[in-house]
Amino acid sequence: MSFLERLFASRVARIAVIVVWLVLGGLGGSFAQRFQDVQKNEESSFLPGSSESVRELTLAKEFPSGERFAAITVIRRDGGLTAGDQAAISGVARSLAARPPVTGSPAVVTRVSPDRTTALVIVNLKPQGKEPLLKESVREVDQRVAPLGARGLTVKVSGPAGFSRDAVNVFSGINGTLLIATGALVFVLLILIYRSPIFWVIPLISVLMAEAFSRFLGWAIAEAGVTVNGQSAGILPVLVFGAGTDYALLLVARYREELRRHERPVDAMRRAMRRAGPAVIASGTTVVLALLCLSVAEVNGTSGLGPIGAMGVALAMLAMLTLLPAGLVVGGRRAFWPFVPRFGSEGSDESHGAWRRIGERVAAAPRRVWVTTVILLALGCIGLTSFSTGLSNTQDFRGKVESVEGQQLIAAAFPAGANAPTDVVVRDIRAVGSVQRALLAVPGVAAVGPPEFGRPGARFQVTLKADPYSSQAEALIPRLRSAARAASPTALIGGPTAQEKDLKAAAARDNRLIVPIVLLVVFVILALLLRALALPLMLIATVILSFAAALGVSAAVFDRIFGYPGSPATLPLLAFIFLVALGVDYNIFLMARAREESLREGTRDGMVRALAVTGGVITSAGIVLAGTFTMLATLPLKTLTELGFTIAFGVLLDTFIVRSLLVPALVFDIGSPVWWPSALARRRPPRRRQEQATPAGAGGEENGRAPAGAVKARDER
Repeated sequence: MSFLERLFASRVARIAVIVVWLVLGGLGGSFAQRFQDVQKNEESSFLPGSSESVRELTLAKEFPSGERFAAITVIRRDGGLTAGDQAAISGVARSLAARPPVTGSPAVVTRVSPDRTTALVIVNLKPQGKEPLLKESVREVDQRVAPLGARGLTVKVSGPAGFSRDAVNVFSGINGTLLIATGALVFVLLILIYRSPIFWVIPLISVLMAEAFSRFLGWAIAEAGVTVNGQSAGILPVLVFGAGTDYALLLVARYREELRRHERPVDAMRRAMRRAGPAVIASGTTVVLALLCLSVAEVNGTSGLGPIGAMGVALAMLAMLTLLPAGLVVGGRRAFWPFVPRFGSEGSDESHGAWRRIGERVAAAPRRVWVTTVILLALGCIGLTSFSTGLSNTQDFRGKVESVEGQQLIAAAFPAGANAPTDVVVRDIRAVGSVQRALLAVPGVAAVGPPEFGRPGARFQVTLKADPYSSQAEALIPRLRSAARAASPTALIGGPTAQEKDLKAAAARDNRLIVPIVLLVVFVILALLLRALALPLMLIATVILSFAAALGVSAAVFDRIFGYPGSPATLPLLAFIFLVALGVDYNIFLMARAREESLREGTRDGMVRALAVTGGVITSAGIVLAGTFTMLATLPLKTLTELGFTIAFGVLLDTFIVRSLLVPALVFDIGSPVWWPSALARRRPPRRRQEQATPAGAGGEENGRAPAGAVKARDER
């Protein structure tokens, strides 16, 4: 901490720190568009890289027609297509074949439904990995088929390209939308917390500089080969704002407390950094390491979130330990106007007030409190019985989306799988016929298409009877793979349905692998910080229970109230990472102070005092963090809505129930052994000092009125 203290020790050093951060923030702001451009939102960026569907996708690019990425235009007339309609549709198809879109193929296919009400014009696009080219191609298809709408026909562009276009439209504005919404929320909350018309500027500018520079580092990480998609890029500003504001609140609270004990702001900041700095570093390190554990995930989108999220939290922590202290010392006491903490004044929240009363009431009956709390959390876990990963791509958008409407029209007139056929690659071309026959014999298969031959072998498409994005279609994939391999061991099954199936299987594997690693990392950090083994185990157990309750309540809310068909397969792991890592944050803030106070006051009184002095700031931090994650619900995707709600609810649950009631109650009930095996576990409670017995208002330290001499002696200790 001595190095960090030197960064604001002199006026020159403080100004230098501020200037450096302003330059870094400006650099990051200039890379905002580049960061947007390097993001990948095609299917492979959300898929497990080693899965069979991705291997099939890789081979598909080597065929003459390349990777099939169909833009399917659905044209429908309820009373049936007229001869003039069909002639107009054929004319549009010939035009698209003669002059393909920028990434399109001249092989345009037209199909008419058996009931003659619906026609499909299928244009195969070649994904180039660049969102502007995809949007331009689909937009050109839109423009070329638009004249059909003038005939009174219903015209919708769907298929994989249509769904990707709609997803790109959602993610293209995600950073700007979240940045504005999150920044505005943090601004309002800082005004309410500090009740100062000017103080909010210092922490808000600090977190804004960290968020701006994260754009540059995010671009660098993506250029280095890490998969960064719109989802992980959208979560980045939420993490920076949430974590950064939390760390700012903790440091400011301790600085404000020390300003009453030290005449010079520099001395107060040194003391605040010495006491609160290790907790901020431990907290930030916990979140960073937990996020880095995601790097071993098999799902590309999840593994990409690891380094990008860890970078954001690390930047937020660094800004709060450098730029924020420099700004606070420059601002001095006057920055807190009108509630200026005067030297030698009383801090009412240090020894009495609402949080001390809560601590004393919990201490009066700790076992009853923690048993009741555990029962309430266990009731929340019951909602896990309604949790499912049944949310498909067609169901992820909130509101009306053209690609989803097109899929519904296709399902009404064709086998639903015609919208996104299953792809099959057979390396041994001699086995193509037997593989086709084997697949056609599988119940649920509507049709098998003709083969295309190329360097990797042969490929063809299988049309399923069920909606290709439904759980019924996904259940067919293992049977299709078994049938294909029985006919040819080298056969690969891919396509949208197989990709969704592989995603869920990889997500389950990631859960089993990453969750124990994260728990081990969190335990080691807590053990080092608190110098104990029993307490870290207890804290981790409470956070796990809180996570399970939050996930259970969220599942029940979205199932029973909103009627969502399920959750994304990656939700449990992402919610676990954020809730466990961020939930442990608040326990670190609380128990680091509890250990400090217990060395002087004993475990019981130390816990009461820690709750009293940290209650307000931790509650404020929890509200800010929950509010920032709630901003994910401003985006029209159910995936992000569920993730934002689950994390926000879990943070509030951890803030108001676990940290305020459950953890203190367990510490009160267990007593000093909670610090085992450190020497603090064997220390007997100190005898009550005379000033502790002083009646309220008589000037004792326990009542927040320590005389100057006592303050000086305490500081020397």
